[in-house]
Amino acid sequence: MESTESHYPEEGQFAPEFSFRTANGKPMNLSDYRGSKCVILYFYPKDFTPGCTTEAKEFSTDNEIFESKGITILGVSPDKTESHKEFKQRMNIPYELISDTDHKIASLYGSYGPKNYMGKEYLGVHRSTFLIGKDGRIIKVYHRVKPLGHSDQVMKEFGNSC
Repeated sequence: MESTESHYPEEGQFAPEFSFRTANGKPMNLSDYRGSKCVILYFYPKDFTPGCTTEAKEFSTDNEIFESKGITILGVSPDKTESHKEFKQRMNIPYELISDTDHKIASLYGSYGPKNYMGKEYLGVHRSTFLIGKDGRIIKVYHRVKPLGHSDQVMKEFGNSC
């Protein structure tokens, strides 16, 4: 298996379009935010795992600050909607979590592909984050995200440019 990192959309390109349903079942498109909000789009492997919980907690803590600056957060993982609902409730996550069970969204963003753990190769979600401007263009891409401190890292990079 080869790495998919070269297939990430690049800074300056338009963010690949996708559709999703909110926790309330409302159909949405990424482009619905264009012109009104900047978007933090982050991909994570699995609800309730230590790194993913850390990342979600940090973004949740900073959500009000991001929202006050016109920035919305969208988390994407291959978990089912039911898992997201429980994760949101137990972790008090105020932003949308998108179910991507078929990996279509993650694949659009080069965030799904070969991984290696203890010498075993498998397919999975690469932890990555895309900062998308109001014009729909990607402002910044983070590869191989470390969950601890990532929200603060994004705040410093994106907090004043939206």
